[in-house]
Amino acid sequence: MVRRLLQPTLTRRLMLAQVALLTLLWSLGAALVIYESVHDDGLMGQDSLFDAVLTVAHNLDGAPAGRSASLAAIDRVLQEDSGAEGDPGMSPAIVIERLGQVVYRSATAPAGVRPRRLNTVESFVVGGVHWRARSRASADGVLRMTFIAPADWKNVTMTVNSRGLYMMPLLISIPFLLVPAWLSIRLALRPWNRVAQEVAARGPHDLAPLTFRPRHRELAAMVDSVDSLMRRVDDAGRRERAFIADAAHELRTPLAAMRINVEALRAGADDPRQRALLGGIVSANTRAARLVGQLLNLMRSDATEDSAAVPLALDELLQDRMAALSCLADARGVDLELAAQQGVVVPGRREGLTSLLDNLIDNAIKYSPPGGTVTVMLAREEGAAVLTVADAGPGIAPALRERVFDRFFRAPDQAHSGSGLGLAIAHAVVTQHGGEITLGEAAAGGVLATVRLPLK
Repeated sequence: MVRRLLQPTLTRRLMLAQVALLTLLWSLGAALVIYESVHDDGLMGQDSLFDAVLTVAHNLDGAPAGRSASLAAIDRVLQEDSGAEGDPGMSPAIVIERLGQVVYRSATAPAGVRPRRLNTVESFVVGGVHWRARSRASADGVLRMTFIAPADWKNVTMTVNSRGLYMMPLLISIPFLLVPAWLSIRLALRPWNRVAQEVAARGPHDLAPLTFRPRHRELAAMVDSVDSLMRRVDDAGRRERAFIADAAHELRTPLAAMRINVEALRAGADDPRQRALLGGIVSANTRAARLVGQLLNLMRSDATEDSAAVPLALDELLQDRMAALSCLADARGVDLELAAQQGVVVPGRREGLTSLLDNLIDNAIKYSPPGGTVTVMLAREEGAAVLTVADAGPGIAPALRERVFDRFFRAPDQAHSGSGLGLAIAHAVVTQHGGEITLGEAAAGGVLATVRLPLK
């Protein structure tokens, strides 16, 4: 479960990309706000504000208490309008002087900020913090108003973050965006999932073009590439099978002629040593002929057959093959035992199932010691035909029981010669019939081959 959650997914990647884009856009917006807060003159450039405040202060010149209350109310309005009421890092401030004496100062106004020239925006640094200020005097020159605004981008940025003006809206909006983003991505990837499902449902020999034709340009290009790859693989496989089948067919005739000639020479040879050498040639010829036959069977099992599967009585076919292989078992001194239920019918092709039975039983006979027993059983279990072949041979190590189905692979330290194709052919036939084959350990210590095939 944890590994599945940590595995990278395209959906998660697209969602992270959307969240990253949202964060970037939000950061750019916050940076623009901070820039405007630092560099935009805003209220500082409005002469009407200065004139209004100076008029109020002039009309209430004879009532200091009322003047202070009115200026404080104006100050609160300015701070509320800035959105940072009482915050020294963000709040604007005003200072009113009468004949050089301060009659009102905002609580957030920094000390020591007083422009030297009227109607000119000037910059100041107080305590390492940057400020911008502008002063304007009344018409009679008695009153003077100074408007002060923060101009330190670091201070403004820290104030924005500390007040949650940057992170809080972002954190609040992300959960409401993740679900719609996930749904939109899932809907957008539905054609992709259909292609993936069709590819996953294909068998190893089904290399036909995909049936789903997406209208989307990017996905259509991928589907075309997959179809082109499958065509090339199919063509290469057909050429390989045709080459091996042709080569095997061509080899059968000279091998048969060689065997006839060598056996004729051995029959007429008087020297025992010469007869032994010719006997070795006959034995090698037999192995070569067997290999050619197995190659032909392998090509037939891999090829896609046009004829449909037909109902076959597997128990009757098994009895026929056991009878045909009994001579080989007698020659090696191996007993054959058969226990098969009657009427076990499976859909299949007779040639392929015959090759399956011959290879499994022949292997069991070859690797069983003289006096050993090969036990073959056939029964119905849970809607499937189950065939087991057990021998009394040396067995196969558990680590190699999957690899022996590979072509031309033989377990090390085998006492008998072989081509490594018998189990590969059996595996190909079982796969072609929609079944499965496994290897285990028999009761006598040898190999227990178990085949499960669907019933008709």
